[in-house]
Amino acid sequence: MANLDSTVPLRNTKIEKFGLEAVPLELRKTKWYEYMIIQIAFSVNAGNFLVPALAVIEGGLSFTAAFLSTIIGAALAFLFVSFLSLPGAERGIPSQFAIRSIIGIKGARFISSPLRTITSLYWFSVQTIGGALVVQFLLERFLTFSIPFSVIAMVLASIMTLLALIGFEAVKKATKYFMPLLLTGQVLMFILLVKGLSDKPILYASEGTWDMSMMIFFASLAFVQYVSGVSASSDMTRYAITPKQGFWGLFAGNVSGFILTAFFGAFTASMSGSLNPFIATSSMTSSALSGSIILGAAIVSMISINLSNAYTGGFSLLNSLPKLGRIKSSLIFGVAGIMLSLTPALVEQAKDYISLIGAFVIPLSAVIVTDFLFIKKLKIDGESTLTTYNKAAFYCIAAGILLYFLLPEPFSPGFLSFVFTGCLYISLKKTFKKVPA
Repeated sequence: MANLDSTVPLRNTKIEKFGLEAVPLELRKTKWYEYMIIQIAFSVNAGNFLVPALAVIEGGLSFTAAFLSTIIGAALAFLFVSFLSLPGAERGIPSQFAIRSIIGIKGARFISSPLRTITSLYWFSVQTIGGALVVQFLLERFLTFSIPFSVIAMVLASIMTLLALIGFEAVKKATKYFMPLLLTGQVLMFILLVKGLSDKPILYASEGTWDMSMMIFFASLAFVQYVSGVSASSDMTRYAITPKQGFWGLFAGNVSGFILTAFFGAFTASMSGSLNPFIATSSMTSSALSGSIILGAAIVSMISINLSNAYTGGFSLLNSLPKLGRIKSSLIFGVAGIMLSLTPALVEQAKDYISLIGAFVIPLSAVIVTDFLFIKKLKIDGESTLTTYNKAAFYCIAAGILLYFLLPEPFSPGFLSFVFTGCLYISLKKTFKKVPA
């Protein structure tokens, strides 16, 4: 992969200006434990509670079955995400620029990058809307005053856009400063849940099962939710001090964070039937102090995950439109995110939107993973060998999209489409070596 000559002077600046060019070696100083802190801060939020909670409420699984199955699915996805962080750590380049060596220059610019931008933009908006609703609820409950949803959403989205605009150092520092409040809120939520457990019987756990088909189904949902991160993980690790530290920092942080997420999501659902631990635990206390801590934890958890969405989404937009530069691409992404965050229908019709996005993102992720792991053997191509489009990849992606739409929902089309697309791609590359890439 080419290392574009940076025209950015190496001086202290408050706003990160490195775009598609490689981050200089002297600026790659982030250690594994710093990545671990970042990823844990990204993990525990209202959107990520959903799959473990649904495994209990709709899947009928016991707390333990839901907890373990979703962890297994998510951990496998996080392993792939960490592998795809290696190009960023090795060469200091963003994900979509590295993906050019897998699906081609124009394939990455006009297909992969727009898909990643749309995905990040959608989740940025959904997380903001969900966070704004939680904030509105907690403010009314504990501080007895109401702020219009649109005002809360716009303020939160603007804060996250500004932090993401500043760049990686802002993301790293913000998550580090947020961690004490996040941990305090989680400890308080755990105490309230345990206290609630002693006060009344569990609603769902006694009826929960260890149905293997349901466990596989929800493990696959967790896998599908997180595997799309393969197209963004290098954006974070381009500042890693070594590829190994970036890899293990991301993996340890993602898995540790999801263990906390799965615990709160599944346990709250088994105890109260609620999908949102922040709201459920706030209803278990009348203390304004406790409510304020939970409110603070909810806010910073939402800001943390959306820093990731805004930061990586800006880079994807930049790869599609490189003339914009990092600052303009981040601003455009932020403005679009703020506008969409004022549209609650994105959450109300989330199932349809997620399914539509997944139909394209999952087969693409399958090709990225299988090509990097099994075809390129963890090494990306040099600039001189890059092609315009990897035709074999897009044949397989098209087949994966078709399968996704043909399979009924109970068959977990996302997971099966991923496996099918990956196997088809490997077979096609090995059997027809003369197929132009």
